[in-house]
Amino acid sequence: MKRVLIIAEAGVNHNGKFDLACRLVDAAAEAGADYVKFQTFKAERLVTSAGRTADYQKRNCEADSQLAMLRSLELPFEAFRELAQYCRAKGIGFLSTPFDGESIQFLASLGMDYMKVPSGEITNLPYLRMIADTKLPVIISTGMSTLADVEGALAVFYERGYTREMITLLHCNTEYPTPMRDVNLRAMETLRSSFGVDTGYSDHTRGIEVPIAAVALGATVIEKHFTLDHNLPGPDHVASLEPAELKRMVTAVRNVEAALGTGLKRVSDSERGNMAVARKSIVAARDIVCGEVLSAENLTVKRPGDGLSPMLWDMVCGRRAIRNFTRDEQIEI
Repeated sequence: MKRVLIIAEAGVNHNGKFDLACRLVDAAAEAGADYVKFQTFKAERLVTSAGRTADYQKRNCEADSQLAMLRSLELPFEAFRELAQYCRAKGIGFLSTPFDGESIQFLASLGMDYMKVPSGEITNLPYLRMIADTKLPVIISTGMSTLADVEGALAVFYERGYTREMITLLHCNTEYPTPMRDVNLRAMETLRSSFGVDTGYSDHTRGIEVPIAAVALGATVIEKHFTLDHNLPGPDHVASLEPAELKRMVTAVRNVEAALGTGLKRVSDSERGNMAVARKSIVAARDIVCGEVLSAENLTVKRPGDGLSPMLWDMVCGRRAIRNFTRDEQIEI
């Protein structure tokens, strides 16, 4: 089984401030995440002046347009270069989601391990082609998508030489926070069976139980938004984990991952010593004299289990005692 990849999604929770972005890196590294991920974009290339904010953005932002909101959350390219270096120094992987062609090229130059396609770009053919041209393994979020949408996006990557092993699909719901009734975790399994690629889950619910459940269902990647403080202004803080919660999630993922095991049903090393204690052996129900016929009248089954197994009961019954046995003594044949 593949080790679950945990991506701590900082996104735009730096609120356009480089020092806050560095503190998010610190928190993700402290929590034990594999990667911390940001979002790289040029606001003017991402949305028109007429672009509206989503309802959840309206609730959590003061900006009167999506363009104004994104401008306030934008970091310059050089900041991401420095963040990538800072991540290396902190021992955590750096990722960022690009939202335009220039950002794709820039991030590819930083030597990231993966390219991330956000849910909103899964029907953006020119964008998908530019991502595919990087030849980097790709993680694709599938929020707001049908299976036909996903199939169309995958075709772009296969046409450019990608193999299934280079692609991971993330089941996702893009509402912040996602209502539990709309999570539909079983769709992750549908993606896996439909397309034969690794699947994971990008989570926008409150709390940590849903990503933990996703790991139990076979997720190979977990992506979860986090923030330094729920109360900070900005679109995503309210649906993000705080550092202590992120650390609990990482610990829980690793515990569930370990608990899933190999699937081989066997006696584990930790329980092997319990076998003699918890199982039973065939013993004398009363004193038995040598030569007496062994039967249900003079035999019983009791702990410990380091003698003859009760599964040998039919073989023992009808034999003659090879010596005298006292009550509760294990039978020998």
